[in-house]
Amino acid sequence: MNLSAIEQPSSVVIALSGGLDSSFSALLLQSAGWQVYGLHFLLPASGETIDARKEAVKKIAAHLMIPLEFIDLHDTFTDQIIGPFCEAYVQGLTPNPCVMCNRGIKFEHLLRFAVENRIQYFATGHYAKLVRQQDSGVTGLYRGKDITKDQSYFLHRLNQTYLSRAVFPLADMTKAEVTNRARDLGLSVGTIPESQDICFLPKDDYRAFVEARLGLDIKRPGDIINSSGKVLGRHTGIYGYTIGQRHGLNISSSAPFYVKELRPETNQVVVGRKEEIFSAVVTACNFNWVEGMPAENRLAVQAQVRYRHGAASGSLTVLSPDRVMVMFDTPQLAVTAGQSLCCYDGDRVIGGGIIEREVNTSF
Repeated sequence: MNLSAIEQPSSVVIALSGGLDSSFSALLLQSAGWQVYGLHFLLPASGETIDARKEAVKKIAAHLMIPLEFIDLHDTFTDQIIGPFCEAYVQGLTPNPCVMCNRGIKFEHLLRFAVENRIQYFATGHYAKLVRQQDSGVTGLYRGKDITKDQSYFLHRLNQTYLSRAVFPLADMTKAEVTNRARDLGLSVGTIPESQDICFLPKDDYRAFVEARLGLDIKRPGDIINSSGKVLGRHTGIYGYTIGQRHGLNISSSAPFYVKELRPETNQVVVGRKEEIFSAVVTACNFNWVEGMPAENRLAVQAQVRYRHGAASGSLTVLSPDRVMVMFDTPQLAVTAGQSLCCYDGDRVIGGGIIEREVNTSF
């Protein structure tokens, strides 16, 4: 178990979700001699789901004989995550709420709890790695060992305030190793639910969720056009479309069209052939530098435009302290405004920001 160059076990509060990863992380910490405290966040969900999660974390805490506390973050999560999530779609963006939740909800409230209770560190079950530089005191964020489960992409908005006190016990483990070792050590995993991509979306249906929250007035029909401005069809509301989308366009054609651009100002969906939805350049705002801004304004990077998308090589140019431009060596498919751009130097996370919309008004 890699504990990020922390020489001696200390006190640590761990976010317990009721899932395997956080539960086994707590077990690892306890086995290594840490004084472990459990903390569970009560987030928006059905009553049945909330009760199931509470029972799961209670069983884990009882099994490990560690103290457990609950914090109700329903209103905070609704205001900071769900509200902006829905509004983004109406603005023609495709948000990534998990990235925002990690810093604004999970790590922020873990840090607060640790400070208020004089607990030295806090931990999560993320598959990512921290490297603490003894000479500078800077903590670097790196990909975890399990490339198929690596979650460093979701953590790129964390700065030194959070990373300096964070611990990721699963850094050097694969999901298969976690599952097998948890079973061998007697940790019940059969009924522990696996987390979803977006935890608050019933059946992963974002369209129905946005409609239910904002009302059917957002279903404003408009034109679907091509890059030359020719009307090819009609849409039922910009919020229901994302860049790269192929299905559900209802356009008769011998070759498929893909969503290329969303224009909330004119209520238009722009489509094109597959070759038209590649981008060689992307800009990102609200950029967070994990280890601080670099001394040079141009860096060679590997940039990832969404979680399930391989990092691609390119050149990063610093446009301002919190805004960057990346020019890819090879154009990337369906770069989507509102998603997160995460930049790496090998396995080390340099930082990340929110992808900006390309403005194309050539007709």
